[in-house]
Order: sequence, then C-alpha cells, then structure tokens
Amino acid sequence: MEAMRQSWTDERLDDFRGEVNRRFDKVEGDMAVLRADIKSDFNLLHTRFDSLQRSLLQTSVVLIVALLGMLGTQL
Repeated sequence: MEAMRQSWTDERLDDFRGEVNRRFDKVEGDMAVLRADIKSDFNLLHTRFDSLQRSLLQTSVVLIVALLGMLGTQL
C-alpha cells in the first residue's frame, strides 16, 4: 500500500484533476446540445398541438353550422 501512495505525485494528481475537468467540460457541452435538441422537439410538438387545436375548432364550427342549417330546414 505504501508504494502506491508514493507513486501519486502532485504532478500526477494535477494531471488527473485536469483530465477529470476536461471530461466534465465535455459532458457539460453534450448536455447543452441535448437540451437544445429537446427544446426544439418541444417547440415542434407545441406547433403540432396548436395545429390540431385549430383543426378541431374549425371542424366544430362546421358541424355546428351544419346542424343549425339542418334545424332551419326542418322548421
């Protein structure tokens, strides 16, 4: 055990710390890209839901007008 402790010099610890920091920086960069992708996907989803809501509203208006027209012909 003593031989292992002597092999970890300050220089090696600094190198290790630098490597760990570099890897965390890479992970942070990857997370930023992932967040941007998720945000764009949610924006697309919101657009599609808005389109669906507009279509449902238009269909409802057409059905109501058709029912009122049919009611008008029956009276």
